[in-house]
Amino acid sequence: MNTQHVSDQELISSYLDGDHSSIEHLISRHQSRVFAYILMVVKDKHLADDIFQDAFIKVINTLRSGSYKEEGKFIQWVMRIAHNLIIDHYRKAKRMPVVENKNEDFDIFSTLRLTDDSIEDRMIIDQIHEDVRKLIEHLPPEQKEVLIMRHYSGMSFKDIAEHTDVSINTALGRMRYALINLRKLIDKKDIVLTL
Repeated sequence: MNTQHVSDQELISSYLDGDHSSIEHLISRHQSRVFAYILMVVKDKHLADDIFQDAFIKVINTLRSGSYKEEGKFIQWVMRIAHNLIIDHYRKAKRMPVVENKNEDFDIFSTLRLTDDSIEDRMIIDQIHEDVRKLIEHLPPEQKEVLIMRHYSGMSFKDIAEHTDVSINTALGRMRYALINLRKLIDKKDIVLTL
C-alpha cells in the first residue's frame, strides 16, 4: 500500500487490525530521526543500535497491549521512549555522558571540560562530576529533566520543549530555575567545582 499520505494514526490502526506491514512503514518513516537522536546522545553506534531496537520493541509491545494513548504526536511519544531508555542505560551504568555546551550563559559544567590531565586532576574532576550528579538529584523532576537534556544531551530548547510537551518559554524557565537552584545548593553545601 502507498503510505506516503497515510497518517501515523492510520498506520497504527491498520497494524492493530492485523496489517503487520503497517508497523514496518511506521518504523521506516521515523527511524532516521529516532536513531540520529539516540546516536547524538550516546555517541556509540552499537549502543545506539541497541537502544533504537529496544525503543521500537517497546513501541510494538505497547501498541499490541492496547495501552497506547493517542496524546500528541506519535513521533514525540517514540522520542520520549528513546530518551527514557537512554536515561535508564546511564542510570544502570552509573554515569552520564558529558557533552560540551556552546551556550554563552552561566555554565557550571564548564569546569568539566578539561583533557589530558594528571592523575590527581583526573581524580578531582571525577569527584566534581560526582558532586554535580548528586546536586542534580536534589532538583525538582521537571528542572532535572530539562537540565540533563540541555547539558548532557546537548539538545536545543526547541527540541526540549517538543520532547517534554511544554512551550519553549516553560523549558527556558525550568532551565533558569534549575541553574538558580544548583547555585543555591553549591553555596549551601560549600562545594568547590574547580581544580
